[in-house]
Amino acid sequence: MPDAQDHQNDGHTRILPPPNPMNNSTGTILIIIIVLIGVIFQFSMHRVDEGHIAVYYRGGALLQSTSAPGFHFMMPLITNYVTVQVTTQTDEVKDIPCGTSGGVMIFFDRIEVVNRLTIKSVLDVVRNYTPDYDKPLIFDKVHHEVNQFCSTQNLHSVYIDLFDQIDENLKNALQTDLDKNAPGLEIVAVRVTKPKIPETIRRNYELMEAERTKLLIATEKQKVIEKEAETERKRAIIEAKKQAEVANITYSQRIMEKDSQRKMSEIEDATNLARRRSQADAEYYAGKQSALSNRLKLTPEFLELMKYKAIMTNAKLYFGPSIPSYISDNLPTKVIEDAKLTAAKLDEELARLTTDTLDDGGL
Repeated sequence: MPDAQDHQNDGHTRILPPPNPMNNSTGTILIIIIVLIGVIFQFSMHRVDEGHIAVYYRGGALLQSTSAPGFHFMMPLITNYVTVQVTTQTDEVKDIPCGTSGGVMIFFDRIEVVNRLTIKSVLDVVRNYTPDYDKPLIFDKVHHEVNQFCSTQNLHSVYIDLFDQIDENLKNALQTDLDKNAPGLEIVAVRVTKPKIPETIRRNYELMEAERTKLLIATEKQKVIEKEAETERKRAIIEAKKQAEVANITYSQRIMEKDSQRKMSEIEDATNLARRRSQADAEYYAGKQSALSNRLKLTPEFLELMKYKAIMTNAKLYFGPSIPSYISDNLPTKVIEDAKLTAAKLDEELARLTTDTLDDGGL
């Protein structure tokens, strides 16, 4: 046989049989089967990322099953899948034309809509609006709402007066429409950029804004001046109140001092009165005792004695036989009369003392 190979082993010749064609076919089939299994495995296994939900289509029909994040298997070739984001996402709507009621065309460069789709609403939203649900529900709706708003407002309102309300009004309009047509899709926030306006109008607005800024600065300066004046006035009022309170306190202190002095004077007067009353009582008692003593002492004999003593004190004594003629001849008439008056006064005084003594003794 031509394909036979001769081998020598220890001097002996060995002839090997030819290879079997069936063995080669079996190996090829096995390799093909392994490759097919790998291809089927490759197309049947898929991965779902975190924050997404997988929905499945079979023959173009949406299935009721969904898959959470992770690795999953599906029937290859006849089943395909699409992932839908269920976390917060931001859709950017760009170059939105806006025609105002005055006929001026402006453009919103970008409007950002932050939204979130709940897991339980994924199948309904995808069934009604496809996996690209944000185009009809958000992008197209933003264009519609912006044009609706601009068509009823003039340029100044859109660009200046009502610009700060556009985002909130747009959010409310989108959410109202979604609650009706796509429950489960929530609008978290809307951010609107300043619209682009014609250059000439923009320069006018810049000039107007500069003038308004100057006016605001002047107004603020005026407010500061008024505030300083008000502060000064309040400071003066506070100072006046403080002085008034101090004066009131001083006046009250003086009143208290005068009242204390008055009370001290009353106490001193009462003390002096009591002292004088005690002194008067003592003097009265001493006079009374003196009167009693005089009543006992001033007897007629004693008074007569006192009379003669007084006469002896105020008179001169003359001795000799011719005393009367000497007195009448040598003394002037006035001296004689004075002596008589003195004697009469002494008699009256003795009579008064006697009467007083008797009256005191009667007491």
